[in-house]
Amino acid sequence: MTERLVVIGGDAAGMSAASQARRLKGPGELEIVAFERGHFSSYSACGIPYWVGGDVAERDELIARSPEEHRARDIDLRMRTEVTALDLDRQRVLGRDLESGAEEWTGFDKLVIATGARPRRPPLPGIDAPGVHGVQTLDDGQALLDSLGLARGRRAVVVGAGYIGVEMAEALLGRGFEVTVLNRGEQPMATLDPDMGRLVHAAMDGLGITTVGSAPVTKILTGEDGRVRAVATDAGEYPADVVVLGMGVVPETSLARAAGLPLGAYGGLLTDLAMRVRGHGNIWAGGDCVEVLDLVSGRERHVPLGTHANKHGQVIGSNAGGGYATFPGVVGTAVSKVCDLEIARTGLREKDAREVGLQYVTVTIESTSRAGYYPGAAPMTVKMLAERRTGRLLGVQIVGREGAGKRVDIAAVALTAGMTVEAMTALDLGYAPPFSPVWDPVLVAARKAVAAVRAAG
Repeated sequence: MTERLVVIGGDAAGMSAASQARRLKGPGELEIVAFERGHFSSYSACGIPYWVGGDVAERDELIARSPEEHRARDIDLRMRTEVTALDLDRQRVLGRDLESGAEEWTGFDKLVIATGARPRRPPLPGIDAPGVHGVQTLDDGQALLDSLGLARGRRAVVVGAGYIGVEMAEALLGRGFEVTVLNRGEQPMATLDPDMGRLVHAAMDGLGITTVGSAPVTKILTGEDGRVRAVATDAGEYPADVVVLGMGVVPETSLARAAGLPLGAYGGLLTDLAMRVRGHGNIWAGGDCVEVLDLVSGRERHVPLGTHANKHGQVIGSNAGGGYATFPGVVGTAVSKVCDLEIARTGLREKDAREVGLQYVTVTIESTSRAGYYPGAAPMTVKMLAERRTGRLLGVQIVGREGAGKRVDIAAVALTAGMTVEAMTALDLGYAPPFSPVWDPVLVAARKAVAAVRAAG
């Protein structure tokens, strides 16, 4: 008999799973039905700030595979259809056509939940006013671009200074707006330690972006026309013709919660190594709606990144299609930029290490992206954490100019391999003056970390 695989979510994890399952099983063996509530499938949400900023000229450049292309591969992708209920006892989902309102139950033999994440949108007065935008989907990006054209002036306020916040600050600056970033924390980029966040803060100020720390928003103020005119904090008001919310995301697991599926401390679905939802042999979950194992701390965490979502989809599709694959976990690697400043991190911050009870040492070094005498050598700061007793690498943070960010990949590989900082000093990395000093900055930090571990006994 032909089995039916139902996929909820038509972006990275969901459609990667559907595509991989189709590679392994033809239509006569496996029917695949996918539901997507938006207008687009298989697109790069990570590219939206660069489209808004003008670095990417056209929206469709962010789309990897259209609904028509999926359908041509015998995947029944139903756009603008939202799944509103899961009936696990009868193995079916309820889909609602968002254009007509019609509802229909669809049965499944195997189910993939890839519902993604939703932006944090606190219930503040004025939060839904015209001119206030979240940026999560291509529809959101288009709405923001349309709003920029309607803005009465050129003042933009970004609420939140995480990855989306700093990337949108750059995008708006490139559009000719005067940009203010309001951050709840003292320093931008809470994924870094505060001492490294201060470097980002100083650089953003130097670029002409006003960054205000310890400034939680209390309300959005509107004008007589109902459109946003300012953002209020306890410390004062900041005029705004457009507001972008960049306060992070939370797993979209309302369906899963209602169905009684297991959720973790961050609200994400819990899965095994094969990405099966725990306790359910025919249900898988992946992407921004799940929690994954942190290989450094040994705990589950929510890490919403497109790289993970695509890998989850490949694993899920392999297993749902009759093969076998696993997803072992993550080390928490991320890289971003604001104008020419590159920001990267992997592994644990000091706060993370303390929370899991690890004793550690830290070192911070200053270096350059190339040999100091070579034209274009740019400054770089590298911070490294190592376990105090064993010397095991725990985390690395990098802030610098061109050539800094992707160096974090060296540390990501070392973390995945469970290397000590002493073992790292022997890594055989590529060297030539246009690319690196003789001692790469990451290895300079590792050498200094070795000394700190020895000094700590």
